[in-house]
Amino acid sequence: MKTHWPAAAFCLSVLPCSAAETLYNGIVLPATWPPSRSIEELRTGAVMPVPYLQSPPAVIPIDVGRQLFVDDFLIEETTLQRRFHKTQTWEGNPVLQPDKRWEKIYQNPKTAMAFSDGVWWDPRDQLFKMWYLAASYGCTAYATSKDGLRWEKPTLDVRPRTNIVMLSTQRDSTTVWLDHDATDPAQRWKFFQFNRDSYMGSVHTSADGIHWSEPVWTGYTADRTTFFHNPFRKKWVFSLRDEAFKGPWDYKNKPFKPIGRSRRYVEADDFITGAKWQDFAGGREWRPGEPVHWFASDRLDSVGVPQGEMKAELYNLDATPYESLMLGLFCILHDNSRADRPKINDIMFGFSRDGFHWDRPFREPVIPVAEDAKAWNAANVQSVGGGCCIVGDKLYFYHSGRSAGLEQTGVAFLRRDGFASMDGTGTLTTRPLRFSGKHLFVNADAPQGELRAELLGQDGKVIAPFTAANCEPLTGDRTKAPLKWKGAADLSALAGKSVRLRFQLRNGSLYAFWISPDSSGASHGYVAAGGPGFTGARDTTGK
Repeated sequence: MKTHWPAAAFCLSVLPCSAAETLYNGIVLPATWPPSRSIEELRTGAVMPVPYLQSPPAVIPIDVGRQLFVDDFLIEETTLQRRFHKTQTWEGNPVLQPDKRWEKIYQNPKTAMAFSDGVWWDPRDQLFKMWYLAASYGCTAYATSKDGLRWEKPTLDVRPRTNIVMLSTQRDSTTVWLDHDATDPAQRWKFFQFNRDSYMGSVHTSADGIHWSEPVWTGYTADRTTFFHNPFRKKWVFSLRDEAFKGPWDYKNKPFKPIGRSRRYVEADDFITGAKWQDFAGGREWRPGEPVHWFASDRLDSVGVPQGEMKAELYNLDATPYESLMLGLFCILHDNSRADRPKINDIMFGFSRDGFHWDRPFREPVIPVAEDAKAWNAANVQSVGGGCCIVGDKLYFYHSGRSAGLEQTGVAFLRRDGFASMDGTGTLTTRPLRFSGKHLFVNADAPQGELRAELLGQDGKVIAPFTAANCEPLTGDRTKAPLKWKGAADLSALAGKSVRLRFQLRNGSLYAFWISPDSSGASHGYVAAGGPGFTGARDTTGK
């Protein structure tokens, strides 16, 4: 018998609160929200528990987005094997290099680096747009592209005869976000910047991403603070760097070193007012009113590290909404001690279905630093605001890289939905699902095999005519392919009912499935930083 979390809801401040909220996927949030973690959890390298995986909903609604197999949330039983995938770097990297006078103010390093900044597809202008750091601790500059690979630096009027859009004296990381749902056109673009001269952040808004409002100052924070939007709950989330755990450590009695970098969490309905969090100090427990402790690197990031040597640290956590979940980009710092190659860090994936708890089942770098110390990305690999763009059948992950005297920007590719696949020959049966759509689509690769599906009722019996025998087998490699049954035009007869899907796969890989209201295959899920064919924050076109 399945158990459920306590009923919960949300306050508009960082204070934990109690009320009731059920998410789009049937998850009921815990009574205390946001659920602060203790310093001891983070200090000892405890792996974050994920309550909705321990006790999933009795019936899972799947009307939002492609359903991914990155965890067991959707799976009741299977004989297939899960396989995680890494990105492939583009041979033409870097895509953005420091070639302007203002990007080469300092001899070392010369800089044209997205840190996190942002890369977005703007459907209004039909352009990819990038914001990036120009010169070390310098200004924010702007570039555009028609294909996401070849970039131009337009001449603008903010700083005449340059592409600079935000003048700064001591900026560190920034984040730029495209708010498709902004009711005020002047707030369509949102911007956060950490300022080293004050150790405070500032937030700004803009109609065009070029001309920005005067700063509204945040509470205290630290470098590499970023933000993202969780559209499933309509919350702006600030990912605040904390330095909570430095100091002496008893290696005789404790298995892990203190964690130098961690994250605190702030969520708000409004971007501007949400940035006015209460100041906090590291090195102690959370106090009411402060941003809560959230996440740090854990013991699984430091397997095999000798006792007393540097433990991995969480350098940054960016996130983006992708289809039916939040995709986390975890920048894990492994070594910061080498004078010739500082900041040896990689990007790893994590996944969340409630926006706070993260599951990180794959602990290998998906965007790694290069092994070659002379490569453009030999160090300081960092993710970008927006996470990734969707270009046809691929995801484009932009990221920074550092080599001797240079900080630049590159891109890596991943198959659409390609974070994990269920592989082999066998079956996969979902937990009870509920949908309102009509058309079943899959992302599958079976050029030497086939995929079929059938639907089961609450009694566990196959529902005719939706049997595996009646299913038209899918072969080949397609990121969006319909599955159909002889004797049935669509699945509308089962809409609103609790059913299970059973996939039968022979010699292939299954990445995702979804049930669309449209024959086009539109998932109505979220599309991260967008891409050609998308008109807003969600896939409403199926292109």
